[in-house]
Amino acid sequence: MDDSLGDMGQEPDGRTLHFGEFYGHAVPGAEADSDAGIAVVMGNCQAESLRIMLDGAGLHTVRVPPVHELTAADLPFLDRLLERTTLLVSQPVRDDYHELPLGLRQLSSRLAAQANTVAFPVIRFAGLYPTHAIVRPPSDLSLVPPIVAYHDLRTLAEASKRVTMPTVVTPKAVRAIATDSIAELTRREEAFDTVRASDLFARPGFAQMRTLNHPGNAVFAAVAERVRHRAGLVEHSVDPGRALLDSVHAPRLAAVIEAFDLDDEPASDWVVGGAVVADADVREAHLEWYSQHPDAVEAGLARHRRALEILAAA
Repeated sequence: MDDSLGDMGQEPDGRTLHFGEFYGHAVPGAEADSDAGIAVVMGNCQAESLRIMLDGAGLHTVRVPPVHELTAADLPFLDRLLERTTLLVSQPVRDDYHELPLGLRQLSSRLAAQANTVAFPVIRFAGLYPTHAIVRPPSDLSLVPPIVAYHDLRTLAEASKRVTMPTVVTPKAVRAIATDSIAELTRREEAFDTVRASDLFARPGFAQMRTLNHPGNAVFAAVAERVRHRAGLVEHSVDPGRALLDSVHAPRLAAVIEAFDLDDEPASDWVVGGAVVADADVREAHLEWYSQHPDAVEAGLARHRRALEILAAA
Protein backbone atom coordinates (compact mmCIF):
# COMPACT_ATOMS: atom_id res chain seq x y z
CA MET A 1 0.00 0.00 0.00
CA ASP A 2 1.25 3.48 -0.74
CA ASP A 3 0.16 4.70 2.69
CA SER A 4 1.93 2.02 4.70
CA LEU A 5 3.79 3.05 7.81
CA GLY A 6 7.08 2.43 6.07
CA ASP A 7 6.16 4.92 3.35
CA MET A 8 5.13 7.42 6.01
CA GLY A 9 8.64 7.24 7.50
CA GLN A 10 7.50 5.68 10.76
CA GLU A 11 9.25 2.74 12.36
CA PRO A 12 6.65 0.03 13.09
CA ASP A 13 6.03 -0.81 16.73
CA GLY A 14 4.70 -4.05 18.20
CA ARG A 15 1.08 -3.14 17.58
CA THR A 16 1.54 -2.24 13.94
CA LEU A 17 3.52 -5.42 13.36
CA HIS A 18 0.83 -7.50 15.06
CA PHE A 19 -1.77 -5.99 12.73
CA GLY A 20 0.76 -5.86 9.91
CA GLU A 21 -1.47 -6.41 6.90
CA PHE A 22 -3.97 -3.85 8.17
CA TYR A 23 -1.18 -1.26 8.29
CA GLY A 24 0.19 -2.19 4.88
CA HIS A 25 3.13 -4.33 5.94
CA ALA A 26 3.91 -7.47 3.96
CA VAL A 27 2.77 -10.58 5.82
CA PRO A 28 4.27 -13.84 4.49
CA GLY A 29 1.53 -15.94 2.87
CA ALA A 30 -1.20 -13.48 3.77
CA GLU A 31 -2.59 -13.23 0.26
CA ALA A 32 -1.32 -16.43 -1.33
CA ASP A 33 -4.73 -17.11 -2.90
CA SER A 34 -5.34 -14.23 -5.28
CA ASP A 35 -8.87 -15.47 -5.97
CA ALA A 36 -9.90 -15.36 -2.32
CA GLY A 37 -12.32 -12.69 -1.14
CA ILE A 38 -11.11 -10.24 1.50
CA ALA A 39 -12.98 -10.38 4.79
CA VAL A 40 -12.87 -8.00 7.75
CA VAL A 41 -14.31 -8.99 11.13
CA MET A 42 -15.09 -5.99 13.31
CA GLY A 43 -16.09 -5.92 16.96
CA ASN A 44 -14.82 -6.51 20.47
CA CYS A 45 -12.41 -9.25 21.62
CA GLN A 46 -14.72 -11.88 20.11
CA ALA A 47 -14.09 -10.61 16.58
CA GLU A 48 -10.53 -11.92 16.29
CA SER A 49 -11.53 -15.43 17.36
CA LEU A 50 -14.35 -15.46 14.83
CA ARG A 51 -11.94 -14.22 12.16
CA ILE A 52 -9.68 -17.19 12.81
CA MET A 53 -12.61 -19.57 12.43
CA LEU A 54 -13.70 -17.95 9.15
CA ASP A 55 -10.38 -17.91 7.35
CA GLY A 56 -9.84 -20.14 4.32
CA ALA A 57 -11.93 -21.85 1.63
CA GLY A 58 -12.14 -18.82 -0.62
CA LEU A 59 -11.92 -16.26 2.14
CA HIS A 60 -8.82 -14.36 3.22
CA THR A 61 -9.39 -12.61 6.54
CA VAL A 62 -7.37 -9.59 7.62
CA ARG A 63 -6.56 -9.12 11.30
CA VAL A 64 -7.71 -5.68 12.47
CA PRO A 65 -7.58 -4.03 15.90
CA PRO A 66 -10.68 -4.42 18.10
CA VAL A 67 -13.13 -1.63 17.45
CA HIS A 68 -12.56 -0.06 20.89
CA GLU A 69 -8.83 0.25 20.15
CA LEU A 70 -9.16 2.02 16.80
CA THR A 71 -8.17 5.68 16.67
CA ALA A 72 -8.56 8.50 14.18
CA ALA A 73 -5.04 7.74 12.91
CA ASP A 74 -6.23 4.25 11.93
CA LEU A 75 -9.05 5.46 9.68
CA PRO A 76 -6.99 5.83 6.47
CA PHE A 77 -5.81 2.24 6.81
CA LEU A 78 -9.31 1.02 7.58
CA ASP A 79 -10.80 2.87 4.61
CA ARG A 80 -8.15 1.49 2.26
CA LEU A 81 -8.93 -2.02 3.51
CA LEU A 82 -12.69 -1.54 3.18
CA GLU A 83 -12.22 -0.57 -0.47
CA ARG A 84 -10.90 -4.11 -1.09
CA THR A 85 -13.23 -5.92 1.29
CA THR A 86 -15.74 -8.36 -0.18
CA LEU A 87 -17.25 -9.47 3.15
CA LEU A 88 -17.67 -7.34 6.26
CA VAL A 89 -18.57 -9.32 9.36
CA SER A 90 -19.37 -7.10 12.31
CA GLN A 91 -21.05 -6.91 15.65
CA PRO A 92 -23.81 -4.25 15.75
CA VAL A 93 -21.53 -1.31 16.57
CA ARG A 94 -23.46 1.96 16.92
CA ASP A 95 -22.86 4.93 14.64
CA ASP A 96 -20.02 7.28 15.65
CA TYR A 97 -18.65 4.83 18.18
CA HIS A 98 -15.96 6.65 20.22
CA GLU A 99 -16.75 9.67 18.02
CA LEU A 100 -15.40 7.84 14.97
CA PRO A 101 -17.32 6.52 11.92
CA LEU A 102 -17.03 2.90 13.07
CA GLY A 103 -20.70 1.91 13.26
CA LEU A 104 -21.83 -1.15 11.33
CA ARG A 105 -23.98 0.99 9.07
CA GLN A 106 -21.14 3.45 8.51
CA LEU A 107 -18.63 0.73 7.66
CA SER A 108 -21.07 -0.97 5.27
CA SER A 109 -21.60 2.31 3.42
CA ARG A 110 -17.87 2.45 2.62
CA LEU A 111 -17.76 -0.97 0.96
CA ALA A 112 -17.79 -1.55 -2.76
CA ALA A 113 -21.25 -2.11 -4.24
CA GLN A 114 -20.78 -5.86 -4.68
CA ALA A 115 -19.52 -6.45 -1.12
CA ASN A 116 -21.59 -8.34 1.44
CA THR A 117 -22.25 -7.58 5.12
CA VAL A 118 -23.14 -10.09 7.84
CA ALA A 119 -23.78 -9.11 11.47
CA PHE A 120 -23.04 -11.36 14.44
CA PRO A 121 -24.10 -10.71 18.03
CA VAL A 122 -22.10 -9.68 21.05
CA ILE A 123 -22.17 -13.08 22.75
CA ARG A 124 -22.90 -12.94 26.45
CA PHE A 125 -24.40 -15.82 28.38
CA ALA A 126 -24.78 -15.53 32.15
CA GLY A 127 -26.26 -18.96 32.82
CA LEU A 128 -22.89 -20.56 33.56
CA TYR A 129 -21.71 -17.62 35.69
CA PRO A 130 -24.97 -16.34 37.20
CA THR A 131 -23.45 -13.91 39.70
CA HIS A 132 -21.14 -12.18 37.22
CA ALA A 133 -21.81 -8.96 35.36
CA ILE A 134 -20.20 -6.25 33.29
CA VAL A 135 -20.54 -2.71 34.64
CA ARG A 136 -19.37 0.57 33.11
CA PRO A 137 -18.86 3.35 35.69
CA PRO A 138 -20.55 6.54 34.40
CA SER A 139 -17.53 8.62 35.40
CA ASP A 140 -15.29 6.67 33.02
CA LEU A 141 -16.75 3.92 30.84
CA SER A 142 -13.29 2.42 30.26
CA LEU A 143 -12.66 1.67 33.95
CA VAL A 144 -12.60 -1.95 35.08
CA PRO A 145 -11.87 -3.42 38.52
CA PRO A 146 -8.48 -4.99 39.28
CA ILE A 147 -7.44 -8.61 38.58
CA VAL A 148 -10.52 -9.50 36.50
CA ALA A 149 -12.90 -7.20 34.62
CA TYR A 150 -16.00 -9.06 35.83
CA HIS A 151 -18.13 -7.81 38.70
CA ASP A 152 -19.66 -10.28 41.13
CA LEU A 153 -23.17 -9.16 42.02
CA ARG A 154 -22.76 -10.51 45.54
CA THR A 155 -19.68 -8.33 46.07
CA LEU A 156 -21.42 -5.40 44.44
CA ALA A 157 -24.34 -5.79 46.85
CA GLU A 158 -21.93 -6.00 49.78
CA ALA A 159 -20.23 -2.79 48.67
CA SER A 160 -23.58 -0.99 48.51
CA LYS A 161 -24.17 -1.66 52.24
CA ARG A 162 -27.92 -1.69 51.63
CA VAL A 163 -28.61 -4.74 49.45
CA THR A 164 -28.63 -8.15 51.11
CA MET A 165 -27.86 -11.24 49.07
CA PRO A 166 -28.16 -14.91 50.08
CA THR A 167 -24.86 -16.68 50.69
CA VAL A 168 -25.82 -19.66 48.49
CA VAL A 169 -26.86 -19.56 44.84
CA THR A 170 -29.61 -22.06 44.04
CA PRO A 171 -30.11 -24.14 40.87
CA LYS A 172 -33.50 -22.44 40.48
CA ALA A 173 -31.79 -19.04 40.35
CA VAL A 174 -29.22 -20.35 37.87
CA ARG A 175 -31.91 -21.56 35.47
CA ALA A 176 -33.81 -18.28 35.78
CA ILE A 177 -30.67 -16.25 35.05
CA ALA A 178 -29.96 -18.49 32.04
CA THR A 179 -33.48 -18.03 30.69
CA ASP A 180 -33.22 -14.25 31.02
CA SER A 181 -29.77 -14.23 29.41
CA ILE A 182 -30.91 -16.26 26.40
CA ALA A 183 -33.95 -14.01 26.01
CA GLU A 184 -31.77 -10.89 26.00
CA LEU A 185 -29.36 -12.37 23.48
CA THR A 186 -32.30 -13.39 21.28
CA ARG A 187 -33.74 -9.88 21.51
CA ARG A 188 -30.46 -8.38 20.34
CA GLU A 189 -30.14 -10.89 17.51
CA GLU A 190 -33.58 -9.98 16.24
CA ALA A 191 -33.13 -6.25 16.72
CA PHE A 192 -29.92 -6.15 14.68
CA ASP A 193 -30.64 -9.03 12.27
CA THR A 194 -27.55 -10.97 13.28
CA VAL A 195 -26.83 -14.65 12.81
CA ARG A 196 -28.08 -16.65 15.79
CA ALA A 197 -26.04 -17.79 18.76
CA SER A 198 -28.73 -17.87 21.47
CA ASP A 199 -29.92 -21.38 20.59
CA LEU A 200 -26.44 -22.76 21.27
CA PHE A 201 -27.07 -22.37 25.00
CA ALA A 202 -30.21 -24.50 25.21
CA ARG A 203 -27.99 -27.17 26.81
CA PRO A 204 -25.17 -25.14 28.33
CA GLY A 205 -21.76 -26.44 29.36
CA PHE A 206 -18.52 -24.87 30.54
CA ALA A 207 -16.75 -25.65 27.26
CA GLN A 208 -19.05 -23.07 25.66
CA MET A 209 -18.07 -20.10 27.80
CA ARG A 210 -14.90 -19.50 29.80
CA THR A 211 -16.41 -16.35 31.33
CA LEU A 212 -19.59 -14.36 30.90
CA ASN A 213 -18.44 -13.06 27.51
CA HIS A 214 -15.53 -15.28 26.42
CA PRO A 215 -16.92 -18.09 24.26
CA GLY A 216 -15.06 -21.33 23.66
CA ASN A 217 -14.01 -22.75 20.31
CA ALA A 218 -17.24 -24.67 19.72
CA VAL A 219 -19.33 -21.51 19.91
CA PHE A 220 -17.05 -19.63 17.51
CA ALA A 221 -17.10 -22.60 15.12
CA ALA A 222 -20.90 -22.64 15.08
CA VAL A 223 -21.19 -18.87 14.58
CA ALA A 224 -18.58 -18.98 11.80
CA GLU A 225 -20.58 -21.68 10.04
CA ARG A 226 -23.70 -19.51 10.22
CA VAL A 227 -21.85 -16.46 8.95
CA ARG A 228 -20.53 -18.41 5.97
CA HIS A 229 -24.00 -19.76 5.25
CA ARG A 230 -25.59 -16.30 5.31
CA ALA A 231 -22.81 -14.95 3.10
CA GLY A 232 -23.35 -17.75 0.59
CA LEU A 233 -19.91 -19.30 1.12
CA VAL A 234 -19.00 -22.97 1.04
CA GLU A 235 -18.91 -24.91 4.29
CA HIS A 236 -15.54 -24.82 5.98
CA SER A 237 -14.24 -25.82 9.39
CA VAL A 238 -11.09 -24.57 11.09
CA ASP A 239 -9.04 -26.13 13.87
CA PRO A 240 -6.94 -23.28 15.28
CA GLY A 241 -4.83 -25.74 17.23
CA ARG A 242 -5.38 -23.88 20.48
CA ALA A 243 -8.12 -22.66 22.79
CA LEU A 244 -9.41 -19.22 21.81
CA LEU A 245 -10.06 -16.43 24.34
CA ASP A 246 -8.42 -18.63 26.94
CA SER A 247 -6.70 -16.10 29.21
CA VAL A 248 -9.38 -15.96 31.92
CA HIS A 249 -11.49 -18.77 33.40
CA ALA A 250 -14.13 -17.93 35.97
CA PRO A 251 -15.04 -20.03 39.05
CA ARG A 252 -17.63 -22.78 38.56
CA LEU A 253 -20.48 -22.96 41.06
CA ALA A 254 -21.92 -26.22 42.33
CA ALA A 255 -25.41 -24.79 41.72
CA VAL A 256 -24.64 -24.38 38.02
CA ILE A 257 -23.41 -27.94 37.75
CA GLU A 258 -26.58 -29.19 39.46
CA ALA A 259 -28.88 -26.93 37.45
CA PHE A 260 -27.64 -28.25 34.10
CA ASP A 261 -26.67 -31.78 35.24
CA LEU A 262 -23.03 -31.31 34.24
CA ASP A 263 -20.18 -33.74 34.93
CA ASP A 264 -17.71 -30.99 35.90
CA GLU A 265 -16.32 -30.38 39.37
CA PRO A 266 -16.89 -27.05 41.11
CA ALA A 267 -13.96 -24.62 40.95
CA SER A 268 -13.73 -21.89 43.56
CA ASP A 269 -10.80 -19.98 42.04
CA TRP A 270 -10.15 -17.90 38.95
CA VAL A 271 -7.48 -18.77 36.43
CA VAL A 272 -5.90 -15.62 34.99
CA GLY A 273 -3.11 -15.93 32.45
CA GLY A 274 -2.52 -19.50 33.60
CA ALA A 275 -2.19 -18.50 37.26
CA VAL A 276 -4.69 -19.53 39.92
CA VAL A 277 -6.21 -16.54 41.73
CA ALA A 278 -8.38 -17.05 44.81
CA ASP A 279 -11.89 -15.67 44.49
CA ALA A 280 -11.48 -14.20 47.98
CA ASP A 281 -8.55 -12.12 46.72
CA VAL A 282 -10.65 -10.85 43.82
CA ARG A 283 -13.46 -9.97 46.22
CA GLU A 284 -11.17 -7.96 48.51
CA ALA A 285 -9.57 -6.12 45.60
CA HIS A 286 -12.96 -5.27 44.16
CA LEU A 287 -14.37 -4.03 47.47
CA GLU A 288 -11.41 -1.65 47.73
CA TRP A 289 -11.96 -0.54 44.13
CA TYR A 290 -15.66 0.07 44.80
CA SER A 291 -14.78 2.33 47.70
CA GLN A 292 -12.90 4.50 45.21
CA HIS A 293 -15.56 4.25 42.49
CA PRO A 294 -18.98 4.37 44.17
CA ASP A 295 -20.64 5.28 40.87
CA ALA A 296 -19.75 1.78 39.61
CA VAL A 297 -21.77 0.32 42.48
CA GLU A 298 -24.80 2.46 41.71
CA ALA A 299 -24.56 1.72 37.98
CA GLY A 300 -24.26 -2.00 38.63
CA LEU A 301 -27.25 -2.11 40.97
CA ALA A 302 -29.37 -0.25 38.43
CA ARG A 303 -28.32 -2.16 35.33
CA HIS A 304 -28.47 -5.61 36.90
CA ARG A 305 -31.52 -5.16 39.11
CA ARG A 306 -33.34 -8.08 37.49
CA ALA A 307 -30.45 -10.50 38.14
CA LEU A 308 -30.11 -9.28 41.72
CA GLU A 309 -33.83 -9.86 42.28
CA ILE A 310 -33.61 -13.39 40.86
CA LEU A 311 -30.61 -14.29 43.03
CA ALA A 312 -32.25 -12.84 46.14
CA ALA A 313 -35.60 -14.54 45.62
CA ALA A 314 -34.63 -18.05 44.55
